[in-house]
Amino acid sequence: MNRTSRLYALVEELRASAPRPLTVAALAARFEVSTRTVQRDLQALMESGVPVRTTPGRGGGWTIDPSMTLPPIHFTADEASALAAALAAADACAPYAGAARTAYQKIAASMTGPAAAAARELTARIVALPARTDSAVRAAVERALADNMALRLSYVDAAGRESDREVEPAGLLTADGRWYLIAWCRTRRAGRGFRLDRITAAAPTGEQAHPHDLTELLHGSSAAGTVRPTALALLGPSPSGREGRFRPLVRRRSVSRPERPG
Repeated sequence: MNRTSRLYALVEELRASAPRPLTVAALAARFEVSTRTVQRDLQALMESGVPVRTTPGRGGGWTIDPSMTLPPIHFTADEASALAAALAAADACAPYAGAARTAYQKIAASMTGPAAAAARELTARIVALPARTDSAVRAAVERALADNMALRLSYVDAAGRESDREVEPAGLLTADGRWYLIAWCRTRRAGRGFRLDRITAAAPTGEQAHPHDLTELLHGSSAAGTVRPTALALLGPSPSGREGRFRPLVRRRSVSRPERPG
């Protein structure tokens, strides 16, 4: 068994045993390798983001959180190549870029022979030009969306004016190479779109956000009597020059492409 196959087999062995821990000695005997090799493999799994952990002391050992991993998924060579290419070409400054990078590494490590060569050739033909966004801002936005938490933002508009907002994130929008946080702005009591590369700081407020449907914010909502149930466009800057805003469009049923976002 090669190392890549053994790493996958280790994960499945821990999943099958969870929540009961397995000792390094037991895993070494199971895969007929040295305890040093198993220890090195488990450390590699941890560094790649697999949720394995060790419990010291008597009765301890290595465990995995089965809810945090997926069971084996059998891709065809073409499917694996397509996924590897898409993940490798992901903008390094886009939301979830870190997870995309580690996912690519896992897929690439699992591929051998002609499939691996085809994937490498395909990824070499795809280039993504990164947008300038702050990694701490991206991390805060990702966490807020995952945990449904309100955010406190500092935002700079196209004219260089800064404002502080408390927002309730609804989702993300990408258009024309830009990423936008679509949120309900508590300050303006309306749906707003904030360009990620113009958010200078983002921090959780510690408060749970009210749920907001992304489609309703984009296509119309009567929430708080602010956004009419008509098609909406993301425009910028607003009359105050502070952020991208949603403006009702007449006799339109689809979201127009962002124009001069602010």
